[in-house]
Amino acid sequence: MPVDSSLPNVSLLRNWHVFKQILRESAVYRLLIFLPVGVAAGLLDWHPTAVFILNLLAIVPLSVLLSAITEHLSGNFSSSVGALLNATFGNALELIISTVALTRGEIRIVQANMLGAILSNLLAGLGTCFVVGGFRRDCQFNATAAQTMGSLMVVASMSLVIPAALNMAFDHTTMTRSPNDILVLSRGTSIVLLTLYVTYLYFQFNTHAKLFEQTKDDIDPGCADAPARAKEENLSPQAAIVSLFAITITIAICAEYLVGTIDGLVHALGINKIFVGLIILPIVGNAPEQVTAVAAAAKNEVDLALGVALGSSLQIALFVTPALVVVGWIINQPMSLCFEPFDAVVFFLSVLVVNSLVADGESNYLEGAMLVGTYAIIAIAFYVYPENHGII
Repeated sequence: MPVDSSLPNVSLLRNWHVFKQILRESAVYRLLIFLPVGVAAGLLDWHPTAVFILNLLAIVPLSVLLSAITEHLSGNFSSSVGALLNATFGNALELIISTVALTRGEIRIVQANMLGAILSNLLAGLGTCFVVGGFRRDCQFNATAAQTMGSLMVVASMSLVIPAALNMAFDHTTMTRSPNDILVLSRGTSIVLLTLYVTYLYFQFNTHAKLFEQTKDDIDPGCADAPARAKEENLSPQAAIVSLFAITITIAICAEYLVGTIDGLVHALGINKIFVGLIILPIVGNAPEQVTAVAAAAKNEVDLALGVALGSSLQIALFVTPALVVVGWIINQPMSLCFEPFDAVVFFLSVLVVNSLVADGESNYLEGAMLVGTYAIIAIAFYVYPENHGII
């Protein structure tokens, strides 16, 4: 007599079996041993360097697990919705770390983490996708969808350039400036950006959904059985949502100790605080979603890869960053869009480079190498960048 899989106990056992399979898929989950050690180090007030490293090592498998669970959840939806879910939960780590830093008044760390997350996905992530996907043949993707996201990225970059330029204008002229002028501009701009992001989602999933859906002809025939296999092995949506919530809470605990030790780490190791927030943290936080994007590119699912890599950057620029400005407004923290001029220029130029490479709807491994090389140059520049605490 067949067993009714709809029974609660059977469903629970099945989800537990799938969850154990997920933990066996990668050796990186062995790093979960650092989770209790990292929390204990924070509670016992160990040396800042030890607390930072232990919690960073604990966050790595947690972020990978977050991405894996998201894959199971997104398997129940279309490719465009799946890309949005991957980008959203892939950005959860940056959002958690930045929120914790914001409550502590670490405005520069928040700005650096946001910019670093954007550049990591926009240059390193997308570039690696083009290298892997375009090594044997050129990457073909929907140029209209790519250009739409690219155009929105230009608008987002302008939202950083304008406050930085205005701040420089105040500093080099005799104009009278109120301390709140930049904050007023940033908060108003943030509301506009959030409205644009909501409009973009309506555009993507309602009026122009066909532009963002990947057709079956775009998928590697060798992976034709992948959707059916994934569906059979997926966690139930309820189990996936509960798991995502639990993992997010756990990451938040580790992030609290991580952010709290950055000053001690910088002092102990003599490294640039901005380099930690802009390069080290985003590399760890973005690794899972970038692995997802690269795996999709390797299977010739380039539109999905583009949706994860470019869509993640777009989400941070149009949603996460302005949302943090609004949160800062609510909790009385002076979070603004007035990034350092160097930061704004780097962001704007990076967006222009990406737009020029995706304009024709195809790419290859050489163009991917260009993007990765650009990211390496920027990383070196921020390594030697003089730290500035005079942020508005």
